[in-house]
Amino acid sequence: MRSVRRAMTIAGSDSGAGAGIQADLKTFAAFGVYGTSVVTAITAQNTQRVTDVLELPATLIASQIDAIVSDIGTDAVKTGMLSSSAIIDAVVDKLREYRLANVVVDPVMVAKSGDKLLQDEAVEALRTRLIPLAAVVTPNIPEAQVLTGRKVESLDDARTAAGELVRMGARVAVVKGGHLQGPATDIMYDGREFRAFTHQRIATTSTHGTGCTFASAVAAGLARGTPVRDAVSQAKTYVTAAIRNAFPMGKGHGPLNHFYATWERED
Repeated sequence: MRSVRRAMTIAGSDSGAGAGIQADLKTFAAFGVYGTSVVTAITAQNTQRVTDVLELPATLIASQIDAIVSDIGTDAVKTGMLSSSAIIDAVVDKLREYRLANVVVDPVMVAKSGDKLLQDEAVEALRTRLIPLAAVVTPNIPEAQVLTGRKVESLDDARTAAGELVRMGARVAVVKGGHLQGPATDIMYDGREFRAFTHQRIATTSTHGTGCTFASAVAAGLARGTPVRDAVSQAKTYVTAAIRNAFPMGKGHGPLNHFYATWERED
């Protein structure tokens, strides 16, 4: 029987299932990776707004990680919504305790609806404690601006921000360009060279969970032993196709179609 690779998401739950751990688990499955989940917060959320959030105790978050790693194990980790410094500290302590590698950090700060998902006091913990453990960190433009304290208004600015993130300790930084004008271009920096990954921008409102999905696709690639550059390229291609093949759902920013490759389309 073939060996199945494993990936663990440490993130918040999205009741609308477009983002958060639901999007992460869908992505892992689409890449043929067995996904496990550590829930950090429960959100009452749909395609239009976040109406309520309940953070889980840091001790329970740590216990979930213990339960997974002590039995199932994991080949990669993806972090998403870690809303407080206490939660970040608990996650970092466990990542260090178990010496978990292939950590992909999606520094979730704001939902697609504009609702805030990261407390201001947690930003410094994200910068100084979690990012130094990241094999890959994947901020969008607003997140990169908060983390680096720099305006990011062009691809050159994105390169500068990616360099700053690597200097913070991340092995690789990918600054996603979805908020810039023109084609959707992401900038990757590995401490030695920059690479740009560009796909056509798709005019759609089905973009809920793109950041979660991208980071999870990178983590799935790393879990499968794919080199970082190829994992990022595959993730970019996957997200673009999942957006292009999205179906109408809800009244706001709808989800991607994570299973576009296997679902039959109705004409």
